[in-house]
Amino acid sequence: MGLFDDMLNSDESLIIDDNPLDYEFVPKMIQYREDEQFHVANSFKPLFHGRSGRNLLVYGPPGIGKSVAIRNVLNELESETDNVNVFFINCWQHNTTYKILIEISNLFGYHFTQNKKTIDLYKLLEIKLNTKPCIFVFDEIDRTTDIDFLYFILEKILHKSIVLITNYPSWLNDLDERIKSRLMAGLLEFKEYDFKETEGILQDRMGHAFSVGSWEEDAFKLVAKKTSEINDIRTGLFLLKESGLNAEEKGSRKITSLNVASALNKLENFTIKKADSLDEETRKVFEIVRANSGSKIGDLFKLYTDDGGSSSYKTFQRRISKLGEGKFASLTKQTGKGGNTTIVELVGKKQ
Repeated sequence: MGLFDDMLNSDESLIIDDNPLDYEFVPKMIQYREDEQFHVANSFKPLFHGRSGRNLLVYGPPGIGKSVAIRNVLNELESETDNVNVFFINCWQHNTTYKILIEISNLFGYHFTQNKKTIDLYKLLEIKLNTKPCIFVFDEIDRTTDIDFLYFILEKILHKSIVLITNYPSWLNDLDERIKSRLMAGLLEFKEYDFKETEGILQDRMGHAFSVGSWEEDAFKLVAKKTSEINDIRTGLFLLKESGLNAEEKGSRKITSLNVASALNKLENFTIKKADSLDEETRKVFEIVRANSGSKIGDLFKLYTDDGGSSSYKTFQRRISKLGEGKFASLTKQTGKGGNTTIVELVGKKQ
């Protein structure tokens, strides 16, 4: 008997379409983000009347629908009109001005960029981009190593809207004043989903991804509860998919709480993968938190300095706050005999 005989001959599958379980999947309807999407769409309206639109800083913790909601607005706009150039740039993949200019050129359909210098791309794009109004969305803007491209867009592109997406609202505070004064970005916060909203989103994805009746109710509730605790829909998508794969591997026709428990055992590794998005020094702090989850911030700072860390306590606190904003760690204020302190715990550690 061959290794794949049962798989190739079986026409039964619990997962009928894994696309809705992908983090990049954009549903036709984005639940519970209608107000935010209208806000973004209204920011683009002046572009249709020969003026620049509003610029926005969109912020909130990871995994709560910021990028998906913006993509949905852009998809709807592009289905309605060809009179606006739309550019969605992931700054994790394109983190320098040169890489961003190359990506804009590619999205524009101009691929003859080999051996062109930054100044050549500036001149080329200034001509091409000023033929229509433009919308620029920079996802994970905090990953860029320089922001000269923003100055170029603000100064040289006539009619535009710029949307900057980040997990860290404090990013705007450190922005170069010459950029900040020209950008004048409005703030749009995406708040965390409550339990009912989390459950509704996961039910919708489950309905599209799995065969009818494949999930036991208790098993799904376990996924929804854990996802709501961590406040990251991507966690829920991971658990849904892993639980389904685990059940299929065991030849089960139902996804049970045992399958979810198996997926939960892999959750810490899933969370740790996101640490690649942190800068080197913050990643070092994260590794200390990871190894000492549940410790007081003062104790973590001592471990950090003992390990050769050179940042001041104030800078260390800012890095811990960044881990909290990014949902890498949960921060809990605690009052004791010695005064107030913060307990830092790795997200996903408790199961």
